[in-house]
Amino acid sequence: MKSLRTFKLTIFVMALILAASVMSAQAAPKQKNIILATTTSTQDTGLLDVLIPIFEKETGYFVKTIAVGSGQAMAMGQKGEADVLLVHSPDAEKKFITEGLGVNRRLVMHNDFVIVGSGDDQAKIKNTKSATDAFKMIASAEALFVSRGDNSGTNAQEKKLWKAAGVNPEGQKWYQQTGLGMGQTLNVSAEKKGYTLADRGTYLAMKKNLNMDILVEGDAALLNIYHVMEVNIAKWPKVNTAGAKAFADFMVSKKTQGIIKNFGVDKYGSPLFFPDAGKKVEDLGK
Repeated sequence: MKSLRTFKLTIFVMALILAASVMSAQAAPKQKNIILATTTSTQDTGLLDVLIPIFEKETGYFVKTIAVGSGQAMAMGQKGEADVLLVHSPDAEKKFITEGLGVNRRLVMHNDFVIVGSGDDQAKIKNTKSATDAFKMIASAEALFVSRGDNSGTNAQEKKLWKAAGVNPEGQKWYQQTGLGMGQTLNVSAEKKGYTLADRGTYLAMKKNLNMDILVEGDAALLNIYHVMEVNIAKWPKVNTAGAKAFADFMVSKKTQGIIKNFGVDKYGSPLFFPDAGKKVEDLGK
């Protein structure tokens, strides 16, 4: 009788273990790896170092982050070499969606661009209200300007400002292109005592080692907006669409938006990004 009870108990325990295993298998993602193509600013500021471990722990996915310029990130998406994009080049993003390469473009956060330079300020642009006017003054003074030149969102914004200023800097001796990310370009600019356009978050994260000041800020033309979007599975069937959606949902979730809101406050005295999920682009910066 005792052995029968022991047998029944063993069967019951085995059944429980089997049920738990089935439930666990159902909950775990089928394809665990996600390729995130994003900008150097999200990496250089340390934001992803905070967010990705939380996402991985909560979902069971593993994220491979490739931090490049927004243009390169979208080029990866265009080739089906990424699952999800976190970028800040609005015009290029809209084109990406229109061409059917991406889906579910959602607003995540913003910060702003700033024009930074050494203390001697050769072109005397400090406190100029208009970024376009500052670019005109830099060109007129033939003062060194260091550009990323990497087709990133920052580079795209810089090109728009040069166009608005009526200046074509290409080929000019005072205009140098690094082809590098934001952090590296800031280092080059600091070493050569030139001007550059940077996102505020990366500048603040690196400020103590740069010996550069913010000279122009606050112009509406300097708003820097980040969206997340999933690569279209209809275009690339091998894309991890479930993982991409899980990451995008995570980025706009209330919990993540709260983390973004406070990120950098303890170290820099102000946040490096401002959460925007659910807002309209036209309402940003107001």
